[in-house]
Amino acid sequence: MDYVVRTNGLTKIVKGKMLVSNVNLNIKKGEIYGLLGRNGAGKTTIMKMLTGLISPTTGEIALFGQKLTETTKSGLKRVGSIIEYPIFFEHLTAMENLQLHCEYLGFYDKKAIIQALDMVHLKGIEDKIVKDFSLGMKQRLGIVRAIITKPELIILDEPTNGLDPIGIKDMRDLIRMLNKEYGITFLLSSHILGEIEQVADRIGVIKNGELINEVTLADISKRRTDYIEIVTSDIEKSAFLLEHELHISNMKIVEDKRIRIYDLTLTQSEISKVLILHDIDIEEIQKHSSTLEDYFYDQINGGGKVG
Repeated sequence: MDYVVRTNGLTKIVKGKMLVSNVNLNIKKGEIYGLLGRNGAGKTTIMKMLTGLISPTTGEIALFGQKLTETTKSGLKRVGSIIEYPIFFEHLTAMENLQLHCEYLGFYDKKAIIQALDMVHLKGIEDKIVKDFSLGMKQRLGIVRAIITKPELIILDEPTNGLDPIGIKDMRDLIRMLNKEYGITFLLSSHILGEIEQVADRIGVIKNGELINEVTLADISKRRTDYIEIVTSDIEKSAFLLEHELHISNMKIVEDKRIRIYDLTLTQSEISKVLILHDIDIEEIQKHSSTLEDYFYDQINGGGKVG
């Protein structure tokens, strides 16, 4: 199996604070890999180390099978990236910014720049000053800069940030196209789990700087189950009634107002009838199928099983 990215014991400590701890990341050639974690979990720090923006405190990084060090960074020439917000020379035009980027890389192909602009629906803005761009347009321009040379690996930190729903769909379609037609490997981070769910082949879950799991979306799909979710402000009394009156033990309290029932022996009507008879105010009761968001929540929070 060919791996585009592998890390071994990747660790970053800043001013005595552990930002990333002993991460062993494995990204296969040709896959779309989603890095998931709460804000501050360490996702951006990992991406900065992978792109050479900061150095690890300890641990190793291998890109395309070659160790990344302070003196050996040739593998980075095969990587495109946006980490946090894309930065441009605000007083220059889009084309001038992109040409400067290409010259820095030793890449001289104006047609490739035009093609990349067209891919993200920015064709025709080449001569506009970047300071007049909206946040969404700057995000798109950042994607253009990352894909001009059609690198083998593209690392995108929150790629849909600042985009409207149409822009988010366009970004999703672009990632899929570049992956399928050009074989480009992607490492993405996002707080929009539904977007990762629609494009990723595999995910890594980061919690407090640690990689707690790597799993394919196909494996998550196999584990999915149906459940009944109840939303109520009287969570403790509801849980007591479900367990002692209806003899339901396979359930979980989620957040502060939600109970998920995985034992579907009883119908929603039968459950709600008992709760209402005991003066429980039910705000919502619905049947759902588990999603990537549910999986992520379980991984990060460790559930909260009642009983």
